[in-house]
Amino acid sequence: MGADRGILVTTDMRIDQELQPLSVAKILAKIVEEEDPSLVLLGKQSIDGDCAQTGPMLAGLLNWPQVTFAASVDVDGDKFRVERETDSGTEILEVASPALVTCDLRLNEPRYATLPNIMKAKKKKIDTRAAEDFGVDLTPRYEILEVVEPAPREAGILVEDVDQLVDKLKNEAKVIG
Repeated sequence: MGADRGILVTTDMRIDQELQPLSVAKILAKIVEEEDPSLVLLGKQSIDGDCAQTGPMLAGLLNWPQVTFAASVDVDGDKFRVERETDSGTEILEVASPALVTCDLRLNEPRYATLPNIMKAKKKKIDTRAAEDFGVDLTPRYEILEVVEPAPREAGILVEDVDQLVDKLKNEAKVIG
């Protein structure tokens, strides 16, 4: 992906429950303070907790502007132009540097790594640091009490045309007047 080096933060905590978004944001804030970047890119949400909270929390801790759900990012001098996805389409925002952007899956299509690049990547420096070494409180703030699957839904129905759909919405579901 083009990184010159990396920082791997390790922990014995369960990252799906014990290491929660606020703790991750606090660790990342310490790293950002050390590295002094002009742009921090994060995924929009994790696949384990599915919270979408780390990016906004990190921006708050840093007191930086943020844009969420980015589909494209362009550098314009000391500003970033970010196209973000919304429920009704897309919008383009401009934020000053330094900034934080959470990225949607459409932001980038990774290249397949070639064998020479894989060999080069093995030589890149990766600093390994323990989460506990950052001096932040990693105490979980909430506890998951139970996880249950949603109740099965009734099967849907097919309608022949728009008139039949409107009739069912009006007379059976009573969701339109």
